[in-house]
Formats: sequence, structure tokens, C-alpha cells
Amino acid sequence: VYMGKTAGRTVAIGIQDFGDLIRKGYFYVDKTDFIREWWESGDSVTLITRPRRFGKTLNMSMIEHFFSLDYAGQGELFEDLAIWKHDEYRRLQGEYPVISLSFANIKEREFRTARKKICQFLANLYVKYSFLRDSEVLTETDRIFFDRILAMDMDDSDASLALYQLSNFLYRYYGKKVIILLDEYDTPMQEAYVDGYWDELVAFTRS
Repeated sequence: VYMGKTAGRTVAIGIQDFGDLIRKGYFYVDKTDFIREWWESGDSVTLITRPRRFGKTLNMSMIEHFFSLDYAGQGELFEDLAIWKHDEYRRLQGEYPVISLSFANIKEREFRTARKKICQFLANLYVKYSFLRDSEVLTETDRIFFDRILAMDMDDSDASLALYQLSNFLYRYYGKKVIILLDEYDTPMQEAYVDGYWDELVAFTRS
């Protein structure tokens, strides 16, 4: 199914932001029914393995635009697409807290810098959700943990708990389970294998 009511749309190469693609009217192969299929599967964890340039990142952006509170009220992005034919799914648009994290730019030659970059990405997430820090749903102990992540003063234990804790904070704040989207998680693993710090990175990221 092809999006668009007119022929001759521009085929834009390399755009991975769903909202940007739709707003600019570029050619788009409608994959939004994946949202329904995925949601109805009821899986706690979904791993999507496909070759490069297969559209994985664009699909994850599509999922984020559909579910995330950050895009509440932007249902017009989906109006001409398959998912919008289902009334029950229209009601889900913009209704969930979504954490989205990409490891695409972690291409370091040693473990120390790879770990530092991952911790920076985690700290950036906490900056995005810094409004949680002073909310009444957090305890003083939670705030101390929050501050350690913000300051990048985290040991391995803090780093491994950062996503779990953030999703817990968001759940307590919004009263809804959190959707976590992790993209390109294999990129740092590939670099670790090539540059000889595989065991260190696996031990750090496993938890």
C-alpha cells in the first residue's frame, strides 16, 4: 500500500524520521499495520533483525510517533494510513510514555570511550525527563539516584539500572507502562568485536 493521493512523489533517501517524511509528502510505503500486528501480539520484548537499509529505524520512528505522549494530538500524520482505519487504535495515538534510545553513533575504538558515550546517552535521557526529579512520585532516594545519572557520576550498577529506573519513574508519574525502543544496539557490539573489547562491553551491557 502506497501513501499519497497523487503520483510522482519524491522518493527521499535516508530520511529516518517518520514525521518529517509524512509532513513533507515524500513517497512512503505504508507499514503502519505493523503497529496493530505488534500490539496484538502481546509480546513483552520484540527483536527485529533485518539487513541494513531495510527500514528498521523508520519503523521505530513510526511507532514512537504513534504511541508517544510527545506526539499527542498529531493523529493527522496517520490519517491516510492503514492503522487509522481502526477506531480502537486511533484512541491509542499519543497515549503512552516512550523511551527511545539509539546506539548508532557509538563506534569507539576502546571500551572506556564506548562506556562513557553510553553513559552520556543515558544522562541525556534523564535531562529530557528532568521534570520527574522534583515530582511527588519520586522519593528522596530516587532523587539522589536521578542526580547521579544527570551528573554522569554513575558506576556500572547505576548505569545498568538507569533505563529500568527511568521507566519505573515514568510509570509512576503517568500510571501507564512504558514502551522502550532501542535502535542499533548491535553497532557498539560490532565495534567491540573488531577492536578487541568484546568481553568488557558484553559484561557492561548485558544487564
